[in-house]
Amino acid sequence: MKILVIQQKMIGDVLTSSILFEALRAEYPDAKLHYLVNSHTYPVVEHHPFIDEFKFFTPEIEKSKRLFYSFLKHIREEKYDVVVDVYSNYSSNLITFFSGAETKISKYKWYSSFIYTHTLKESKTPKTNAGLAIENRLKLLKPICNTDFSPIKPKIYLTPAEIDTAKKLLTNFKTDGSEPLFMISVLGSGPTKTYPLQYMAQLIDVIVSQTKGYILFNYMPSQKEDVKQLMEYCADATKKQIHFNVFGKSLREFIAITKHCTALIGNEGGAINMAKAIDKPTFAIFSPWILKEAWNMFDDGHKNDSIHLKDVKPELYEDKDLKSVKQDHSKYYHEFTPELIIPKLKTFLKAIL
Repeated sequence: MKILVIQQKMIGDVLTSSILFEALRAEYPDAKLHYLVNSHTYPVVEHHPFIDEFKFFTPEIEKSKRLFYSFLKHIREEKYDVVVDVYSNYSSNLITFFSGAETKISKYKWYSSFIYTHTLKESKTPKTNAGLAIENRLKLLKPICNTDFSPIKPKIYLTPAEIDTAKKLLTNFKTDGSEPLFMISVLGSGPTKTYPLQYMAQLIDVIVSQTKGYILFNYMPSQKEDVKQLMEYCADATKKQIHFNVFGKSLREFIAITKHCTALIGNEGGAINMAKAIDKPTFAIFSPWILKEAWNMFDDGHKNDSIHLKDVKPELYEDKDLKSVKQDHSKYYHEFTPELIIPKLKTFLKAIL
């Protein structure tokens, strides 16, 4: 048995879909399991023990029809028995179609269902605290697995060397190691998923005043000026607790540093998912247009918690769909004031310390 799982694009999606390999390995211990992902997402699945081989969808392939055609030929030459297309978009539709696999599985879309031998409609209401992102992915395995899988938590596999290197980096600035250390996800993947910086600064002030902890920021060098602006909004006492120049210079380094933090707090997205995958407490602030039921994976109200504008101002969503909310995200973020978040944030901090 040779199985290809396709999950292109975002880091959080690639990490979440990696749960399928744990399930597939349990059902087919001798199968060859391959994972097709965008090359930049590889760090979150590197060293995964249940994945035999990776197929990388590179920017060059994405931009070139000639290279994409060569890639399709390569996939076909692998002679997969099963393709599980989690991504279900134009490029993955073509990859699945040309794979030649006898069994092709994806979620149901009326315009692409003819490509697949099995399509499954996604559930709209979660049955467990794993969330819809987990439950709907495991549902895709029903055509080839007899097991009714319990929810599986995504995992990131750091090496001892990576963990030790990050620990040595942190000892250069922490005092005796007894103070809490918080990683803040200050910027989302774009403006529509980024909590306003002035509001975020007020939340960081609360974290520092309540815990006397240190603050690290998750950011890329290109985002440095935005993070500096955030710091300007913080109280003077908070600024003294921020270690601005300590950040992960690669995705794996960020994950390893987070491993030594007390918790990760901030915008819901890839960073939150990565922290959960290394078993760190998280507090996520959802963008007003994101479906919380899909991505509040394994929230328990204690170690992992989250908040959405709809939780505190449901009236704003009456007769609104998420697409229209996204188009007017600035207005909804403006309504999502720190005062609405602080009580739940304080409860979270008490629960983890």
